[in-house]
Amino acid sequence: MRKKLAFVTVLLAFLSLIAVACSKTSSSDVDRKILSTEQIKKNVGSKLIQTRENSQSALTQTYQKIVKDKSRTLDDPYVKLNPYKTSPLTALVIFQTDQEAKVSYTVEGESDGTDVTNTVNDGYSTTHQVPVVGLYANKTNNVTINVTYKDGTTATKTIQIKTGALPKYIKNATITVKNTDKSKMDIGNNKLTIINRTTKEPFAIDADGNVRWYSTNYSQHTIEQISNGHMLILTKKKESSRVYNDLIETDVLGRVYKEYSFDPGTKSNDSGNAKDETTVIHHDLLELPNHDILATVSDGSKYKEDVMVQISHKTGKVVKVVDLKRILPSSMYKKYKAGSDGKIDWFHQNSVDYDESDNSIMISGRNQDMIIKLDYKTDKIIWIYSGKTKATWPKKYRDKILTPTQGTTITGGQHGLYLLKHDGDSEDVILYDNNIDVTNGDKKTSGKYSQAIEYRIDTKNMWSYGKNLGKTNFTSIIGFAERESNSNTLIDFGFKDNGKESNIIEVDSEGNQVFNVTMKNASSKAYAYRAYRVPFYSSSYIFDVNSK
Repeated sequence: MRKKLAFVTVLLAFLSLIAVACSKTSSSDVDRKILSTEQIKKNVGSKLIQTRENSQSALTQTYQKIVKDKSRTLDDPYVKLNPYKTSPLTALVIFQTDQEAKVSYTVEGESDGTDVTNTVNDGYSTTHQVPVVGLYANKTNNVTINVTYKDGTTATKTIQIKTGALPKYIKNATITVKNTDKSKMDIGNNKLTIINRTTKEPFAIDADGNVRWYSTNYSQHTIEQISNGHMLILTKKKESSRVYNDLIETDVLGRVYKEYSFDPGTKSNDSGNAKDETTVIHHDLLELPNHDILATVSDGSKYKEDVMVQISHKTGKVVKVVDLKRILPSSMYKKYKAGSDGKIDWFHQNSVDYDESDNSIMISGRNQDMIIKLDYKTDKIIWIYSGKTKATWPKKYRDKILTPTQGTTITGGQHGLYLLKHDGDSEDVILYDNNIDVTNGDKKTSGKYSQAIEYRIDTKNMWSYGKNLGKTNFTSIIGFAERESNSNTLIDFGFKDNGKESNIIEVDSEGNQVFNVTMKNASSKAYAYRAYRVPFYSSSYIFDVNSK
């Protein structure tokens, strides 16, 4: 979902509880032992399970039978709302044609620029399985099915699909939109803005701010659209569960294709409050070129949120561990004080991105106000950008420290780092700079504003947006910035006014607002962790009830 593919940061507790609220427990009171790679693998305990797939098998078998039903024609198609019981604003439409044909559909929008149009990506066929997305809630939706036969002739059929009301945690989230210029927004004919919340149901809105998709699966932090058009969603066994330790690969209709489970004993959270929900994978994950998953985790020791694991998409097992305690100076974690939960959150990794051009990863560490690039094969540091002055680093690290050009801002408690482009020796990256001094941030500007910012490594050019909004849009925690296909930037000021609201702003390259949406009253800890503009559905997505 990040334009790296590219679809999260974190429920930290508020700064007054976090950065130095860790001081309640002395460094000597906890076990500072670093775990072995094998112990970390064991603690994470990842494996593939089929609980959700099995629970959906009867539904899939029903649709497989209907696909063979020759009586279902364009004039009398089979229509099933919410076909997999977790995506209420979608439908599955199945019908046959006498000739091979291509199919597209349009969900009629309530205003200009809000139609959702998709082409079914299975080429010419006589059997048609149409995954309809983008319905409005609590409404009879007009959906026009367009058929184009091989001989060039066409046919259409408009069907009505009645949907139910939104669930309370979405309905009660008051959404207001202003400064909208649809002609300049990056919406195309099927893009929506996913609001990925820290907890509760994730949902997506159109340019008017109307909800056009949501999942009944509660998610925490992480939704990632992967190469086949499916989504990876971190969820939990059931709504009442306190731990998010299931990662599902699902599509927009809610069909589950793969399910990873993790040992709940390795769980942790950011608040340190035992009553708050916990998780194994915490802030971010991505799909590697070989389709394995790289995820940020805690390792089960007294340290948390400072390890990454590569998870095999074939076996569900951990095949690689990257432990930042073995890469960065030991003084950083040995001297960092534990929090009220006894855990040492010295790094607090909240994002990871992969650069295929040189097999490297870039990561963000909030509690060190630091971004780093590592060689993914060797785990060697390529560069470090930090407010920690070069002279204070051990000598062996000093040649890796980037020197900012005059006027370049230092990040503070930053989130959502990812690569825009890598061109020779030049790398462009974008991130959400909370601008809060946790350990090595800019003390002079800390707390005065938050911003999306683009850095060009080793050059003097820099783009940013948010400083002019001042304290009004300052957010001590969470946030995201995403560069769109038309060069606009979508920015999530997720924890505005101490979490009472989330403000998502799209600006053009000149900094002009073309979309500004505010979400209030979202319920406890349900503010927008990240916001993504994504196609519904992806051009690589093919729905077939007979496929695995």
